[in-house]
Amino acid sequence: MAINTTVVKTTAAKRKINYSAWTPLVALVVLIAISTLTSDVFLSPRNLLNITRQISYSGIVALGMTLIIIAGGIDLSVGSMVALAGGLGVLALNALGGGPLALVGAVLVALAAGAVCGAFNGLLVTVGRVAPFIATLGTMSIYRSMTLYMANGGEFRSQSQLYPSIGAGMFLEVPIATWIFLALAIVFHVLLTYTAYGRHVCAVGASELVARYSAIRVPVVKFITYLLTGLTVGVSAVLLSSRLNSVSSSNAGVFFELDAIAAVVIGGTSMSGGAGTIWGTVIGAAVLGVINNMLNMAGISPYLQGMVKGLVIILAVLVQYKRKA
Repeated sequence: MAINTTVVKTTAAKRKINYSAWTPLVALVVLIAISTLTSDVFLSPRNLLNITRQISYSGIVALGMTLIIIAGGIDLSVGSMVALAGGLGVLALNALGGGPLALVGAVLVALAAGAVCGAFNGLLVTVGRVAPFIATLGTMSIYRSMTLYMANGGEFRSQSQLYPSIGAGMFLEVPIATWIFLALAIVFHVLLTYTAYGRHVCAVGASELVARYSAIRVPVVKFITYLLTGLTVGVSAVLLSSRLNSVSSSNAGVFFELDAIAAVVIGGTSMSGGAGTIWGTVIGAAVLGVINNMLNMAGISPYLQGMVKGLVIILAVLVQYKRKA
């Protein structure tokens, strides 16, 4: 009888976990329904495409942030990294003349800059054994200061007329940024779900000590998560800087760390590590995009939108802790 009771309890727990995994999607559907009822233009193709374009910039960064948080870390420097990588990309573009080959050079420089910054964060956390929060809080200031110094507090302005075709371009009537976001989401989903590295990321986040005893190279796993996040930052920097054809040293990437973390948490990834999904993060980014769109249509001050995101993060974390309890 005791065995049967245990089986029933285990089955009930599994069902509860399965149902809770649908919470982000249900929240998105509810928000879409509310937006549709309160606005006549919400479902217009132009507005929907604009939402997908807007969420792609921080959403791409959130894909890498998902791996970091699942592994038990955090990265507060991604916003400053976007500004630095984007600025270096524009400088390379101008130095190479702004032609078609210069576009390739600019993209490579931005990706390399993001990768180097991410690798530096990873080295601080793994080799330096600095707590991720402290390490990335420090590099957030370092990267932003470097960007401000190189631009003298102003903007990096592209001299190329071709560069905007990347960030502002369309393919099959859908923004290129949206396609790249979806493509990277598929890649990261496969990496997290179907590879040994993905399993190691989850194992490290669940219990670093057990992972070490299981012969998992914990420092290498953590380092790669920061490196991959740096690459996603480079991609986002290219898309953002090319759309505007410039990079503001003071404003570019501001609150990207907040948007990325919010998307990850809303998507159901545990802040304590060990569990999470890429598609949950994609849905979380969509939820944030719809909320921002609702606030803009309602005429809410953009200065209050950060407060709303902060409250959403707190609510999502409280819901996670309540489920565990």
